[in-house]
Amino acid sequence: MGADEPADRPIEERPIAERFYRGHILRLSGGRQTGVVRSLSGKDIPFTFAFVEMLGDKRRFEDLHVGTSIGYDVSWTSRGLRVSLMRILD
Repeated sequence: MGADEPADRPIEERPIAERFYRGHILRLSGGRQTGVVRSLSGKDIPFTFAFVEMLGDKRRFEDLHVGTSIGYDVSWTSRGLRVSLMRILD
């Protein structure tokens, strides 16, 4: 953020890249349509594509590839932390 931009600006007004955690696709399983995201801090977070809300132009499982840069958000489930929202940044 620039010096003239308030740090407490509402999330809806921030640039798209600042609205999400950042990471990349580490692993994909096409048959089960599952995968793992690696965060910038090195944490591995699984996802099941059927339970992920996709944003942006690329919304299909076939648009995901190992190494693809993404923005994402997470939710807690009975099985732990999972990716719940994803946007392809490449």
